[in-house]
Amino acid sequence: MSQVQISVNQAEHVTGRFRPARGELRRRPRRLRSSAAMRRLVAQTRLDPGRLILPVFVREGATGPVPVGSMPGVVQHSMESLVREARLAAGLGLGGVMIFGVPAVKDAAGSGATDPGGVLNEAIARVRDAVGDDVLIMSDLCLDEFTDHGHCGVLSIDRWGRTVVDNDATLERYAAMAVAQARAGAHVVGPSGMMDGQIGVIRDALDADGHADVVILAYSAKYASAYYGPFREAVASTLTGDRKTYQQDPANLDEALVEVELDVAEGADIVMVKPAGAYLDVVARVAAAVNVPVAAYQVSGEYAMIEAAAERGWVDRDRLVLESLTGIHRAGAGSILTYYAAHAARLLG
Repeated sequence: MSQVQISVNQAEHVTGRFRPARGELRRRPRRLRSSAAMRRLVAQTRLDPGRLILPVFVREGATGPVPVGSMPGVVQHSMESLVREARLAAGLGLGGVMIFGVPAVKDAAGSGATDPGGVLNEAIARVRDAVGDDVLIMSDLCLDEFTDHGHCGVLSIDRWGRTVVDNDATLERYAAMAVAQARAGAHVVGPSGMMDGQIGVIRDALDADGHADVVILAYSAKYASAYYGPFREAVASTLTGDRKTYQQDPANLDEALVEVELDVAEGADIVMVKPAGAYLDVVARVAAAVNVPVAAYQVSGEYAMIEAAAERGWVDRDRLVLESLTGIHRAGAGSILTYYAAHAARLLG
């Protein structure tokens, strides 16, 4: 007979309740789950609206919000509705709004990205004028929304006649884009193109233009993911093909740690893992490896799946929203980009 069986046989049962034998461990973890107040008292992970960042889209020429079909509840904003959304975010105590621009005209170089009057830079300026420092104004720093080919950088032809994204030519565009966003009023720029050396080039450009206080939130571990599908509708992407030559392979984890280490060495203030839900192991490893804040992006596909399941009554939407965000935070993300930011803030009350 095993020791466990002996212990059970020796135990007394008093009024139908199990009592451990004398000398046995008497700890009962369920005592710490006995009420909502007790669970709040001992919770190791606690969501806070200030840790949530709301991604928002602004569409050039829009006269009002334009619904994104694959993301129920998400819209492409007009300038006016974007300002209202930013004020709402500030009122809810959110950590920030991450602005993505949807231009009316695109070209091979993504010229609209550096135009002070372009949709993204104008949106940054309008929002900064409206909310000041009440909520952090973050801007996506990538060319994919502005290029007619939909890639994150400048294209060239390599020695074998293949069309490729030119890393170094793209860095020049990113540097100019960072300066334009900082001049418009961005508190934080978010380089998401996964070009080698992008953080160092952007940091140098910002510092040289007098913007040493602008924070770089580096998309350090951005995977070539199928979860981005709805986002491409939201930004009216013109991409054909994929981005597997510069975004990370979902099969690899160690590579993410190398990317993060390089970005931190080049001056990244915050590093991010994208997507979040299927990459919690990466979030945890990154959080353990660095001494800078770690963020994660609950992306469009994650949002769309929750919405689709909730619409069919298969899941409790509000519970799943908070559970998914808690899991991301528990894995090590200090801040989370999520389309549920405003909704979660209301749930957290």
